[in-house]
Amino acid sequence: MRPLRFVALGDSLTEGVGDRVGETWRGWAPLLAGGLGSVDAAAEFTNLAVSGAQTRDVLERQTPQALDLRPDVVSVVIGVNDTLRYTFDIHAVAARLDQVYAAFRAQNAVLLTACLPDPGSMLRLPGALARPLARRQRAVNTVVHALSERYGAVHLHAADGEWISDRAMWSADRLHPGERGHRQLARRFHALLAEAGVPTGPAPSPEPEFPAPTRSANLWWLATAGTGWVARRCTDLLPQLLTLAAAEVRHKARGTSARLDLSASHAVASALAALSVADQQPDAA
Repeated sequence: MRPLRFVALGDSLTEGVGDRVGETWRGWAPLLAGGLGSVDAAAEFTNLAVSGAQTRDVLERQTPQALDLRPDVVSVVIGVNDTLRYTFDIHAVAARLDQVYAAFRAQNAVLLTACLPDPGSMLRLPGALARPLARRQRAVNTVVHALSERYGAVHLHAADGEWISDRAMWSADRLHPGERGHRQLARRFHALLAEAGVPTGPAPSPEPEFPAPTRSANLWWLATAGTGWVARRCTDLLPQLLTLAAAEVRHKARGTSARLDLSASHAVASALAALSVADQQPDAA
């Protein structure tokens, strides 16, 4: 009998950004992998996540590679980078995730998913700039919730809770967990998998293996790498985000801010309804 096989898909969060070990990133996924399998047969782990990935990258690049590995457990944690691009389209995000989830469930893999906090609040952007990003992330989370239920995924609610406001959980850039935060994600996924009956070993330790980076080290990382990381993902969004912020200000002045939320809710409902209609369509002759 072969060892349990775990494959991780996603972006920088799953790549491990924020949890540096030597010259590489580690993160929650390999920490979780260390707690899967059995004493006699450790889990086989492959991390296909790539920093900057969007749902299109997961669908077109990572999923075919992962399907070839025939995983027993597969994690798909993605969507934040989609919200940081001017091309954001919740219909496209929903359709891609639907295809990805369906492909792995067709192989009878246990599917791990998660909803995530919105980047605007994590970066502490001003309200008019933060609200459009929050609205986008809520839309993605709503889709992930709905599709996770549809496909029977093991779903982690990580979009809120005490860990969001606990500074000790986060790295210098405030977008990625530090080692302690990655360990919490690994432990929470481990507990959910155990509840689902997946063979698990000891849960990952909650205590960091390495000292937390000093304030000067964090500032240096932000100045040399972190700021560039954020800029590369937001450059094409900035002009649109300023336009969205202006709309926020106008609606607030008119007392019609609820219209923006309602429009976003309608878009999510339409995206999910489109998937339901597609599922009901008979195969073409």
